[in-house]
Amino acid sequence: MTNRLSSVLSTADFPAPELDALRLDGDAYRLDDCVAPIDEIQNPRLRAAALAAELPPRLIAEQHSAAWVWGAVLFPPAKHEVAADISARARPSLELHLAVREVVILHEDIVTLAGATITTPLRTAIDLTRFVRLWNDEERRIVAELMAFGEFGALDCARVMNRRRNLPGKRLALERLAAADAEISRS
Repeated sequence: MTNRLSSVLSTADFPAPELDALRLDGDAYRLDDCVAPIDEIQNPRLRAAALAAELPPRLIAEQHSAAWVWGAVLFPPAKHEVAADISARARPSLELHLAVREVVILHEDIVTLAGATITTPLRTAIDLTRFVRLWNDEERRIVAELMAFGEFGALDCARVMNRRRNLPGKRLALERLAAADAEISRS
């Protein structure tokens, strides 16, 4: 009986030089800070496994990091955007390249996939439209792809946001969501 290696390998599995050798030999490709065998097809589960190998378990991948997991962004962000539930009191290591926010998050706003906790496509779209400072065509495309992947529209997002009181950035988010929804209609 042969033992099969994990679909995602990190420095917890092999030293960094061995992971680099696998990549240089053409046996694996880089997947964030990990590597995946060349015959593994990238999908949300594989990208989530790469995040799970690197993130402390109490942190939640959000915004562009979650968009990368869901496939709306081609490459992972240089600095992962993660959230800690305000009740979790997570203290990530300073050596990690993370942008951490404390948030109030509901159970229905997150999903666990391959060991990583990630905001749902709907929550990710709402957060991006509320918090991205430099809104442009690329950000609108990302939100449109999340909407298509999650099979929801601007009206669904509005319903979720209207259930929360005093939500900062709500008006701007609704405008941005409508623009992303219109992009889906044009496609």
